[in-house]
Amino acid sequence: MRLRRGRGRSPKNAAPISLAISRSCSRPSPRCGTGECCFFTITRSRGDVFRGGYLETDYASFVAWRDWGFPDATMTHCVALGALRASDGAFLLGVMNSHTLNAGKVYFPAGVPDPSDIVDGMVDLDGSVRRETAEETGLDGDAYAVEPVWYSVLARSVIAHFKLLQARETAPVLRERIRAHLAREAQPELADIRIVRGPEDLDPMMPISVSTFLTYVWSRS
Repeated sequence: MRLRRGRGRSPKNAAPISLAISRSCSRPSPRCGTGECCFFTITRSRGDVFRGGYLETDYASFVAWRDWGFPDATMTHCVALGALRASDGAFLLGVMNSHTLNAGKVYFPAGVPDPSDIVDGMVDLDGSVRRETAEETGLDGDAYAVEPVWYSVLARSVIAHFKLLQARETAPVLRERIRAHLAREAQPELADIRIVRGPEDLDPMMPISVSTFLTYVWSRS
């Protein structure tokens, strides 16, 4: 999915605490501090067609908007996640490391869209999923097949688009591969990998969009 890109203001009331948020963001990344990231504003959703536009803002303002309870209702955080599913049907989710903004949360590879995801004036969510999956797990495109459809979950001020990544190896093998990648990283984004096979494996630390997506997929299998 590729969505039209625009430029606009930061969320309301975010600027006064941007510096404080910048200092609290400990993970080394060009997206921390004043680095650019993207917000999303819905322009139209009709049937199976989802249309919208992104506006650039700085990462510190994004964190302020989120932590203040999404005070500007005209803005929506739109993120793409790579739902990694093993050949045995289990899903693999990461546990965010203690130094990250979402420490302890359990979800699929994902990240705030940034300028590297912009291709020919469009925000390339497919590319964002592949990039985040490689960065967080070490798995490149040869490790999985990408399904063509998107699964979208709207939860409060977040729109989560899930892309199924069908891996060619079993969950235990993939987990060991990813753990080996994490061990090689100086400061990995993930602390561990969870294997999730059914509703009994749902975790309160999963965002509601993730648990909703998993429940939907299991209901159709």
